[in-house]
Amino acid sequence: MPKQNRIMKPQRFIFIALFLFLSSSFGFSQTKNQTVPANNPQTAKASPAYAEVLLRKTELLSELESLLVEYTEDYPKVKELRFETASLQKELDVLLAVNPAESSKLTTALGKLMVRKCELNTDLWTLQKEFNDQHPDVKRAKRKLEIFEAAIKDILQGK
Repeated sequence: MPKQNRIMKPQRFIFIALFLFLSSSFGFSQTKNQTVPANNPQTAKASPAYAEVLLRKTELLSELESLLVEYTEDYPKVKELRFETASLQKELDVLLAVNPAESSKLTTALGKLMVRKCELNTDLWTLQKEFNDQHPDVKRAKRKLEIFEAAIKDILQGK
C-alpha cells in the first residue's frame, strides 16, 4: 500500500495541476468576453483627464480650507474658490458621463483644457461682478472661454 501512495502522488499532482490550469483558463475566457456597462465611472476615474481635473480641484480645496481658518464664507477669495471648485466638479461629472468605449479621448491634454476652462470661467465670473457684459474685459474673457469650450466639445464629440 505505501508503494501505491508514492506512485499516485505524481499522478495526483499532475491531475490537480491540470485541473487548476483548465479551470483558471476557463474562468479567464468567461470574464474576458464580458462587456463593461456604458455608465461605468471607473473607466473615467482611471483616465489622465480625470486625474488632471481632480488634482486641480484638490489643490483648490486645500487652499480653501487654509483660508477658512482665518476668513468667513463671505471673503471674496473664498467665494472665488467655491465657484471654481464647483466648476471643476461639473467637468468631472462630464468626464464620468463619457462612454467607456470612448475613453481614449480622456487624455491629459483634455484634462488641462478643462482646468484652464474653469480658471477662465472663474475670471469671467469675477469680471461680471464688477463690469457689465459690454465691457471689453468681459467680452475678451467670454471669447477665451468660448474657445476652450469649443476645443473640449471638439474632442469629446468628434468622431
